[in-house]
This record gives sequence, C-alpha cells and structure tokens, in this order.
Amino acid sequence: MQMGPMIDMVFLLLVFFMVSAKPITPESDIPMGLPGQVSQEEAVDIPDEARVIIEPNGQVVLNEQQLDSPGSSSLPELRSVLIRFRTSAENAKADALVTLAPHDTVPHQRLVDVLNACAEAGITGVTLAGANDE
Repeated sequence: MQMGPMIDMVFLLLVFFMVSAKPITPESDIPMGLPGQVSQEEAVDIPDEARVIIEPNGQVVLNEQQLDSPGSSSLPELRSVLIRFRTSAENAKADALVTLAPHDTVPHQRLVDVLNACAEAGITGVTLAGANDE
C-alpha cells in the first residue's frame, strides 16, 4: 500500500477544511454598548444652586434635607450629594453653585468642614450668605 497519495489526500482535506471553516467569534469580541454619561448639547434646567444651611448645633441641611450627623467632620453624605450635583451640572453644561448659610453661632471649624466637602466634590462656585438671607 502506497503512503504518498494518502498523505497528499490528508493535506488536501486539511487545507479544504481550514479554508472553508468560519472563524468563531470569541465572546470578548462581541460589541456591547454600556450605559454611561452623555453630555447634553443643550442646557437643561436644573436647580441653579445648592443651598447649604449650617444650624447652630452643627447640623448640615442641603436644600431642606438633613445630611450627616452634627459631630461628623468628614461629611461623607454631603460630599457624595455634592459630587452628584456637580456631575449633573457638568452634563447640563451649567455651573455648579453652592451657597453656604451658616448660623451666627456656628463654630468656624464646622464651616471649614463644609468648605472642605465642597472642595473634595470639585465645586469651586461657593458663596457665603447669612442664615436669614433669602
């Protein structure tokens, strides 16, 4: 039995199957769109500013919502809300403005804590107002 023609036939079949086979697409190559942040082309009406009131006991109130405890100096809740506010303002192509209204008897350190939270959130438009100013 001659082996030469059989080897030729095996190579021909191998080449035929390699050419006619479709490449398998791995899962990582399947295109997939993930949700993300899309910047707006037109300005969207969002609140012009966030008003932060610091009560005499040190309680921080943002737009009539109490955040964090009066003894918390890092203010994680306020920081996270301000980060979301800045992000939504950037997406709406608007400036993120914060007005601080500390009570007259609030220690200066509490005001500095709130200013630090604003800085960590990336908000630069901070103004000071009296607690009774409207």
